[in-house]
This record gives sequence, structure tokens and C-alpha cells, in this order.
Amino acid sequence: MKTRRIGKTGLEVTEVSFGAAALGGLYRACPREQAMETLNAAWDAGIRYFDVAPWYGLGLAERYVGDFLRGKPEAECVLSTKVGRLLRPVPTGTVPDYSYVDPLSFDADYDYSYDGIMRSVEFSYARLGLNRIDMLYVHDIGGYTHGAAKNAVYLRQLLDSGIKALEELKSSGAIKAFGLGVNEVPVCLDVMHNADIDCILMAGRYTLLDRSAVADLLPLCRAKGTSLVVGGVFNSGILATGAVPGSNFDYMPATEEVLAKVSGMEAVAKKHGVPLAAPALQFALRDPLVASVLIGTAKGSSLQRNMELFDPPLAEAIFPEFDSFTLVAPPLGAEAVRV
Repeated sequence: MKTRRIGKTGLEVTEVSFGAAALGGLYRACPREQAMETLNAAWDAGIRYFDVAPWYGLGLAERYVGDFLRGKPEAECVLSTKVGRLLRPVPTGTVPDYSYVDPLSFDADYDYSYDGIMRSVEFSYARLGLNRIDMLYVHDIGGYTHGAAKNAVYLRQLLDSGIKALEELKSSGAIKAFGLGVNEVPVCLDVMHNADIDCILMAGRYTLLDRSAVADLLPLCRAKGTSLVVGGVFNSGILATGAVPGSNFDYMPATEEVLAKVSGMEAVAKKHGVPLAAPALQFALRDPLVASVLIGTAKGSSLQRNMELFDPPLAEAIFPEFDSFTLVAPPLGAEAVRV
């Protein structure tokens, strides 16, 4: 599989990457055997960039991914995880409901400070069972996650000391790159106006349907040499299922407006004889700013099906036909599960 560079670093990642949220049991349990089968399917498909986080299954996904990668040649794969939450043990059966099924017995506290980030990295090494992490993302900072008042405190933590931790880890060679892993644009602009970052893992805001990142974030990334890794390309399902009853947009039932726009997109895709999921998967990689498209699943068969939709590449002339159906999404709901 072809690779692309992360920002101004020497780190190269495969154009398609694997996101491990579902391996943590997001919405449904993911036993170990199933997780390993899915990871093997990703490897067999040529994927060599794997992204995980302490949040996914409260440590469970990091254990799975670390166990899988431990037997793979280090030079062939890239691993990213996230900072911003510290896990602490809780009694069995008392884990809050974060939409993870059968997670490990931990809860999470937010901490974007220097000490919090350094502790998070050490804890991740232990859960992964690996002695290297290539890239770190600051996870779920922003007003959608925390609300304006709390986020002001957390953003100050990050800018006052957390960024220093990431810069030290990079300059020492412990990591090769760092950035943000978020579902929202405003906090990216806030951080980038105050610090240099290598990459943003942006979920759901630069998709065939939702172009929220286009107006302000993409030009700033081009100016500063910051790459994007694009996740959430199906906008939590609707660009894969189509505008069917019960379809979800941004982790919630789709509104009538969204259903109408997706119906229009489906008609365009049908005219060209392709499923809507194909242009949804291929959309972001048309931009050289995008280093990788992240796909996440807990089923090997689903991963293989999605990989088949990258080939053959769709004609460039198809994509402008979707533009009249795009939207800039409203803020995520308070109950959204952010991955």
C-alpha cells in the first residue's frame, strides 16, 4: 500500500489506517479472538498504521493492539495512541456506561498537563506491552466534549505545559510526531494559533457529507504543514447504510435534513453504478493534505469489504456532483460518543 508523510516529519503512514475503537467493545463486545482476526485482516490488506487510545474499552483496545503488533516487524508498522485521559481502577461492575461493552474495570479522568501526558504515555507503554509509540494525539479536547468553561481550563493546561511534554517526547526521539485527535474544528484552530503540531486526526468533519473543516482548518493546515488523518468517513454510519430508517449521523438519529441530503448523494452514486460508501471512503484521499483515511471495525469481513471499495479509484469528475448535498454539521449532542 502507498504511504504518505506526516507533516514535516520523516514518519510515513499507509494511505489507509486502522482505528481500534470498535476493538474496545464500542456498542458491542469484542472478544480477543475476534479482535485478533480483525487485526490480521487489516494487516493482510496492507494496512500498516494502527491507531488506538486508552479510552477505547478503558484499556482493552490497547492490550489487543499491543499484543498483535508485538509479533510484527517494528520497521513495517506505525502506532499511534492518545493522551488526555488517565485511567484509574474501579471495583468490578462499577464502570460507568460509556457505550463500551465489557470494558476493563477502569474509569477515566481528564488531564492535559505536562505531568498528565507523561503519566499517560507510561501507562500506555504498560498496557501495550511495547517499548515504542510513534505518534501521540491529544484526545477529545474541545468545547463539544467539555463545554466552554471546562474546556478553557483544559486548553490552558495543554498550552501552558502539555505541549511542552509532547515537544520533549518528540525531541528526545520517544515519539516521531504529535497532534490532536478530535471531532471538532474550533479547538484545532485554537491550538494551532498557539503551537505547532504535526497532524490532526479529524473524525467526521472532512467527509463527503460534512465539510466543516474546509473553510478555516484546511487552509491553516496547508500554511503550517500540518497533515490530516481523516476518520469517521461514514459520519457514524449513514454514508455506509444510506438514508434508511434508523440511520445515524454523528452518533445520533439522522435529521430529516441529513436524510434528504444523503438520499441525493445516493442518487448520484447510483447514477455512476457505485455504492455510496465508495466515494465516501475515497473522498478525503484526493487531497494531498490527507496522510491517511482511518477505518474502524471489529469484523474482518467488514474491513475486507471496505478495502475493496478503494479500488478502482473513482473518476475525479464524479465528486463535484456531491457538492450540492453537503452540509456543515451542527455541534455534536451532549450524549454523543466521541471516538
